[in-house]
Amino acid sequence: MLIKLHSQATTTPKIRAAIQASDEPAWVLAERHGTTEQTVWKWRKRDSVEDRSHTPHHLQTTLTPAQEAVAVALRKTLLVSLDDLLAVVREFLNPNASRSGLDRCLRRHGVGNLRDMKARAPKPKHSAFKAYEPGYIHIDVKYLPQMADETSRRYLFVAIDRATRWVFIRIFKAKTAANARRFLRDLERACPIRIRTILTDNGKEFTDRLFGLRKRAETGEHEFDKLCADLDIEHRLTPPKSPQTNGMVERFNGRIEEVLQSHHFRSGEELEATLHRYVWLYNQQLPQSALRSKPPLQAMKDWYKIKPELFKKRPHYLPGCDTYSTTDEAYEKLKSRICGVSRNAPCGTRISTIQRNTVFLSLYERFEDNARWADMLLHDGHVLAKDVKTP
Repeated sequence: MLIKLHSQATTTPKIRAAIQASDEPAWVLAERHGTTEQTVWKWRKRDSVEDRSHTPHHLQTTLTPAQEAVAVALRKTLLVSLDDLLAVVREFLNPNASRSGLDRCLRRHGVGNLRDMKARAPKPKHSAFKAYEPGYIHIDVKYLPQMADETSRRYLFVAIDRATRWVFIRIFKAKTAANARRFLRDLERACPIRIRTILTDNGKEFTDRLFGLRKRAETGEHEFDKLCADLDIEHRLTPPKSPQTNGMVERFNGRIEEVLQSHHFRSGEELEATLHRYVWLYNQQLPQSALRSKPPLQAMKDWYKIKPELFKKRPHYLPGCDTYSTTDEAYEKLKSRICGVSRNAPCGTRISTIQRNTVFLSLYERFEDNARWADMLLHDGHVLAKDVKTP
């Protein structure tokens, strides 16, 4: 049995019970148990042998209950700070009120924290993107840092499909309508999907439908709008000053920024090669939570099986048409052994087990468009497979 005694107690529950049961004089019991006669009399008057609470039965407060009620009402109504309320209380209620006493009063009545009492402005809820079939493309432009061998900064044009998260990029020296048209032309040729809709911001490289903050009818003379019309693509614009509308491509730009911050580039050519390589890995190997742990290209292939009419051509892994390289085969075997899944199936929740000690490594012969490179699969510090590839 757990007994809790006061720190200054000179008796135990057993001694207290003996005192209550004895008829001997108080001085005899005091000498026997090593305590005072006053303590003996105290325990003889009680019915229990447990210590009572030492909390005062009546609080020694400067303010009367009525004055406390007024102070609490002022706090709730005006939402004033402690110092401002103290000035009011001293002026109109009680000139002897102290700051600490008023603070304890407010805490006792549950109004001590002014921040919790103030109504918090509700945060705007951002709804999820509306589900679309493949063919709805978000496009945006991102500034790139200027490299040591460059005389000016360049621009990264990014496109991402809403349904499959497939990404396409190009880098240009200027953010012009001509380059936006070139980007759309390259995108249309590279994308296996039939592009139906494009969403961009109101930049001059994309449209002439915005004058100040007011939209106006398109003139039909803008190069980007012309190409959209020729390709039978609907061109939509985001509302002015609302980048969250195009948030999907903005989030991918955040991924690009992480790559830029985590690498040291010696030249603009090296930066461009790294970004293209990252997009290649993103499309073909990096699982996305929005796609149920599938990479974008696998999601694209799944859509092709369901609705092939949405595609101009069959989506393929690159390089080669659905061919598995030595590193791919080794990775599939490793994934099957660790995750217990079949070929082409994602690891799911066990992906972290592989990520801890498995790495894909790419070694370039030189940073050029037509350079060869070697892909290596490393696991637990050992090379499981190696491929030499050409563009």
